Amino acid sequence: MSHKVFIEDTQEEYSCREDQHLLAGMEALGRKGIPVGCRGGGCGVCKIEITSGEYTKRVMSRDHVTVEEEARGCVLACRVKPQSDIRLRVVGKMKKNVVRGITETIEK
Repeated sequence: MSHKVFIEDTQEEYSCREDQHLLAGMEALGRKGIPVGCRGGGCGVCKIEITSGEYTKRVMSRDHVTVEEEARGCVLACRVKPQSDIRLRVVGKMKKNVVRGITETIEK
């Protein structure tokens, strides 16, 4: 089963299967919006905050996601699979690159 994933920062939406992590679903469709790093949870580049929706998650490095952040819905997109439609925003160290691209487009 597939679910809609909406990236608040870029207003992009894509479908992601329940057996795919959010990052793989985005990449498979050639979409952008969530920064891509190592794809294995080691770099923290794909850190997001899920603002609504249900998901399953794998263990995440405490170097990148604290217990408190995880309780608020901050996760690594490469470690999370959707169980319902998802809304998210980028909070990782590459957020400025995502938002900058949108700002430049709006200004043109």
